[in-house]
Amino acid sequence: MTTPKYFVLLGHPVGHSVSPAIHAAAYRALGLPHRYEVIDCPTEGHVRAQIERLRSGEIAGANVTVPYKRLALASSDRADDSARRTGVANVLALDPSGNVIASNTDAVALAEEIASLTPAPQSAAIIGAGGAARAAVVACQMLGVQRVLVSSRGWLESTPAPLWKDADGFRDLGAIPLSWPDPAGSLRPLGLAAALPEVGVIVQATSAGMRGAGPGEAVSEWIPWAKLEPGAVAIDVVYNPPETPFLLAARQAGVTNKGGLGMLVRQAAAAIRLWLGTGVGYVEPDLAGLHAAAEHALARRV
Repeated sequence: MTTPKYFVLLGHPVGHSVSPAIHAAAYRALGLPHRYEVIDCPTEGHVRAQIERLRSGEIAGANVTVPYKRLALASSDRADDSARRTGVANVLALDPSGNVIASNTDAVALAEEIASLTPAPQSAAIIGAGGAARAAVVACQMLGVQRVLVSSRGWLESTPAPLWKDADGFRDLGAIPLSWPDPAGSLRPLGLAAALPEVGVIVQATSAGMRGAGPGEAVSEWIPWAKLEPGAVAIDVVYNPPETPFLLAARQAGVTNKGGLGMLVRQAAAAIRLWLGTGVGYVEPDLAGLHAAAEHALARRV
């Protein structure tokens, strides 16, 4: 008989998450007695307390979401390559010696999503400068994308490039930071806006448009949708609501697009692999079933 295991999602706020529905569907389909719950952590101290529960074995594994992905990495005993390259962690697991291992499944999940829409992209543009944007850069590189551009709302043309916050970190990753459209600057397209017609993938990697967050028009209204190259695709990491202003603008322009729910489902599958291992007897969760469970849970929250 399989011993029940307890997995958690740490973040603040987390009440809106559909991850429990995804994991419940996975364990049910696999015939496993495990459970998965969200734990709201208003402070870093709350997160550290839960990581100690993980370290003691009371918790078998943890997902970590905003705003604590950097803290998760810093609190681990060891980080794998995915967490080191992105600089953040969204999965914590225990190794056989009881060490907390940090991983980042955002990149692999997003890479799989991009590959499902376009097989061999050569160039990409990332909107944002946080952990999700770093994961998006790594995801594109995993697919062999040769040219990855990135911009953030704080990187205005009127601001000297050396003052762009976190831009150096993206350069170190191999991405090319470009300026954000500046209302006080030139009327002709500059920076990322000017480069977009030549990219095959656009990833919106901020919280803009997320339910309860800022409006999404700021990351979509300046994009020259009608001028994008044929076959270009747009992906929004936001999954609630299912259609953000970014996705709506893409759809209206006839650009193939996808929201963040599929990425979330792939993240869950990757976390389960890390927690349960992929040895003899392991069965991969059915993504279609997990996606259906996520859609059902999300519909109840909208």
